[in-house]
Amino acid sequence: MRNLRNVLFYTITIGAFSTLLYFFIRQGTLLETPGTQAHSKVIVGSSWDQFLDTFGHNITHPLAILLLQIITIIIVARILGWICKSIGQPTVIGEIAAGIFLGPSLAGMFFPGFSAFLFPAQSLGNLQFLSQVGLILFMFIIGMELDFKVLKNKAQEAVVISHASIILPFALGVGVALYIYQQFAPDGISFLSFSLFIGIALSITAFPVLARIVQERGLSRTKLGTMVITCAATDDITAWCILAAVIAIVKAGSFFSSIYTIILAATYVFVMLKVLKPILKRVGDHYSYKEGLTKPVVALFFVILLLSSYCTEVIGIHALFGAFMAGVIMPSNQSFRNIFIEKVEDVSMVLLLPLFFVFTGLRTQIGLLNDPYLWQVTGLIILAAVTGKFIGSAVAARFVHQSWRDSLIIGSLMNTRGLMELVVLNIGYDIGVLSPEIFAMMVIMALATTCMTGPALDLIDKFLPAKKWDELHEAAEETRFAILIAFASPQGGKKMLRLAYNLIRKQSAEQHITALHLSPSSYLNQVNTEEYQYETFRPISEEAQKLDLTFESLFKPSQNIEHDIIETANSGDYDMLMIGIGHTVFEGTLLGRILGFTSKIISRERLFDTITGKEKLFHSDVFDERTTHIIKSVKAPVGILIEKKLEKVENILVPLFSKADQFLLPFAHKLAVAGNPNLTIMDSGRSLADQAELAETLKALKEISPEKITFYYENTLEKDFLLGKDLMLISLESWKKAVESHSIWLSYSPSVLIVRG
Repeated sequence: MRNLRNVLFYTITIGAFSTLLYFFIRQGTLLETPGTQAHSKVIVGSSWDQFLDTFGHNITHPLAILLLQIITIIIVARILGWICKSIGQPTVIGEIAAGIFLGPSLAGMFFPGFSAFLFPAQSLGNLQFLSQVGLILFMFIIGMELDFKVLKNKAQEAVVISHASIILPFALGVGVALYIYQQFAPDGISFLSFSLFIGIALSITAFPVLARIVQERGLSRTKLGTMVITCAATDDITAWCILAAVIAIVKAGSFFSSIYTIILAATYVFVMLKVLKPILKRVGDHYSYKEGLTKPVVALFFVILLLSSYCTEVIGIHALFGAFMAGVIMPSNQSFRNIFIEKVEDVSMVLLLPLFFVFTGLRTQIGLLNDPYLWQVTGLIILAAVTGKFIGSAVAARFVHQSWRDSLIIGSLMNTRGLMELVVLNIGYDIGVLSPEIFAMMVIMALATTCMTGPALDLIDKFLPAKKWDELHEAAEETRFAILIAFASPQGGKKMLRLAYNLIRKQSAEQHITALHLSPSSYLNQVNTEEYQYETFRPISEEAQKLDLTFESLFKPSQNIEHDIIETANSGDYDMLMIGIGHTVFEGTLLGRILGFTSKIISRERLFDTITGKEKLFHSDVFDERTTHIIKSVKAPVGILIEKKLEKVENILVPLFSKADQFLLPFAHKLAVAGNPNLTIMDSGRSLADQAELAETLKALKEISPEKITFYYENTLEKDFLLGKDLMLISLESWKKAVESHSIWLSYSPSVLIVRG
């Protein structure tokens, strides 16, 4: 009855008001003057022609073009970024390469029609301004990620290394400018302006790329990592101050006429550091929790960011310096900075920053370097950049008593230029200091010096290897039974820690548990790493306190999580790796099947194994491909936990479906000794009694607590029987057979620890 009333009300309402609308429109057409139709656009032709004309207008509308550009840029940048990540290069290299790919150097040369449609000349202004907004937000984040406490602790050594890494490439850059000035400097640009800009372009270090490499290499918590981050931060601050002065000189025309600009810039910096920073500190301390950052508070900080950028743009030292300074003066409260960076970072890094890369690519015309001599000049620029930065940093590091290995690593990392180089180059291009040829050469130099960082670090590791165990693994104790828990979610880690505790409880003084969490490196930055690590391990630490258990925690950013789990498990003296598995939200859907199909094709390991004949191309295991890869590659026994509300471990079932499953008995023995649970051993084929070599193990099991050890000789597992169990300990092969044969008992099984012996 209620549904009928709703239908009647809906029908009457829509019908009545539709009639009223028709009446109003009809009356309105009578008010039109005779010349009204003449001002309307009349399209001659069929309705299809009219549709095509309208559609053509819509698809070339500036907003439609801009949206299509953003979509294309993000997709291409993500794809090339993933490819670079897969071959061990920073993602930023792929994003820069995406710009060159979509620019005149490739797409414009081979697909001129597509390039002209997607990037028409009149649309580049919109793209440039949007990319500048992304850069402003990015530089704001860079300023916030600088940790001045670290700078103070290592200030003396960092200043020596960073300033040596600036002055030497700067001098070499000016020397290169002397050689190429007459041929390549734009008309009307003085040698002073040109040489200073070449010098600063060769002196810059990409702080964000360097910080990400340090994290991915597991150096964040080491003395070397702290030192190189401090050097890069000091380098960034110094280089940006020099750049501001260089821009002032270039715009003013001479050093003396730039003095007024420099005085204004110094006044601006003084006001930011001495007036605004103390005020913002009070605000930040008061609103340093998530709920406290309300829209008015966030608006206040964004206004300061934009006002700071506006002031430096008006003064004549570029808006990006203002954004950087705004980040520097933000409240140093780590919680506040972490929350604010989370609000800004995704929009800046994922959506807007790739626009800058592509805009740079659209400006980069590698086709202009069409003569061997031009490539010789490019090689000279790369040689000067690498020599100055690498040697300057490495020699200075050795001078302040760093080891040769650490000195060479510092030199390699400081030679990374990446995004910061592109920022400097675009500024030079915008103010007319760099010609298109020099701009292309410098972009190639930025790519080359960033690409060589990873291989250089690998060579150093090869010829000057570190100790077998790094600082995270130092003093690893020799234990009789060591368990490595690799967890993704803290709650899953808690359950695995509790289960591991049940394996070692009564011999905990002789045993060892390590909890490993690998986080995708793209999730982390210099500000949030420490807090993220604390929050990740907090539930596990609380659980360990309840159990009166000590464990070792391992945390590191990772570009390839399964590879790092395998490497950690195989390089340590572990007797078992325990991992958990879950279900993807796409499982069972069309999208899930498409994504699964894609992952099968693009897996590097599977392609290699397919080529060498070890594997079939398509994945057909009961687990996902990553889990299967870990199971096959780890040398120690692997336990895969399928958790179903595992709150206690009091009733354990160990089904032995074949003689091959008998390796589970030592694990059952450990569980029985540690927790004295009710242990049921299912021997469906009655094979245990015939095995003389198992007599001691069975005898030991029975002696622990005879009333709690029972044997089950049935061939089937009933629902009621399984519902009374907390945990099932089963072999990998038996589990696979049960899944492949669609055994009914799987639906009623308790939490399961699948063990690959």
